[in-house]
Amino acid sequence: MIKKPKFWDKKTPNFFAYFLLPISKIVSLLSKLKKRENLRFKNIKIICVGNIYIGGTGKTPLSIKISKLLNKNNFNSAVVKKFYKEQRDEQLLISKKTNLISKKNRKDCIDNAINKGFKYAIFDDGLQDYSIRYDLKICCFSSNNWIGNGLVIPAGPLREKINSIKNFDIVFLNGPNINNENIKKKIFEVNQDIKVFEGRYKPINLNKIDISQNYVVFSGIGNPENFKFTLKQNNLRILKFFSFPDHYDYNNYEIYNIKKYANKNNSKIITTEKDYLRIDKELRNDISYIEMDLEIIDENKFLQLIS
Repeated sequence: MIKKPKFWDKKTPNFFAYFLLPISKIVSLLSKLKKRENLRFKNIKIICVGNIYIGGTGKTPLSIKISKLLNKNNFNSAVVKKFYKEQRDEQLLISKKTNLISKKNRKDCIDNAINKGFKYAIFDDGLQDYSIRYDLKICCFSSNNWIGNGLVIPAGPLREKINSIKNFDIVFLNGPNINNENIKKKIFEVNQDIKVFEGRYKPINLNKIDISQNYVVFSGIGNPENFKFTLKQNNLRILKFFSFPDHYDYNNYEIYNIKKYANKNNSKIITTEKDYLRIDKELRNDISYIEMDLEIIDENKFLQLIS
């Protein structure tokens, strides 16, 4: 795992981005050449929650939220996720909060969901998998990062060009409402018919957190800035913030050093729920986590659209 380059999120491309641009053009071409089988499935509605910006767009929290909303309203659903060994943290988080189906092949995931009697399959990731015809396609963005410098990997953070949103049904903006009106304007310039929804992260276990303490924070998620912003919004005093790559596999030595730093500075330790689940159980003592709930603005309208 490596951290994403800082120049990806510059407002405009810099020297490194332009240097890598020829490779990005090849990536874009290969994306267009992907096989499009468009397999159809009966007796189940398939919703794909994905992104074109690599990492940190909130697709997993939204997938969980959609499944919980549907189940609450008696629409039997499961979150389905193609199995990747390095994404075990997200699989654990999903299975903790709702039904999970995870297999090495997305078609096998759907077949299993049908066999188990689920009426809705919510894919966590898969917008770039053209072998399946999704009934509804949702593309997530972080309000903080939007499209970064606007270029395709490796020159920028995008899997495909921004004009790809003309092929989606919904854009979902995750995170603080920093620049959402300008973002919406740019979205509608590409696709004037697309539906745009917004979400905010709300901590639901703050009653277990002592905000009078100083905190050492560590996180290995796609967009650690959103997590830091949420902590500050809820008046947690951050003494030190350790940032790691997404899906980072912590070793004993790293956790030991974080604990050592916290003890030396008379501080508590806090992380995300996803990071907490990734840590070996014997290392979790003296580490707290923030459990988040995703609040969807216009939730009823959103539910009507997806159900």
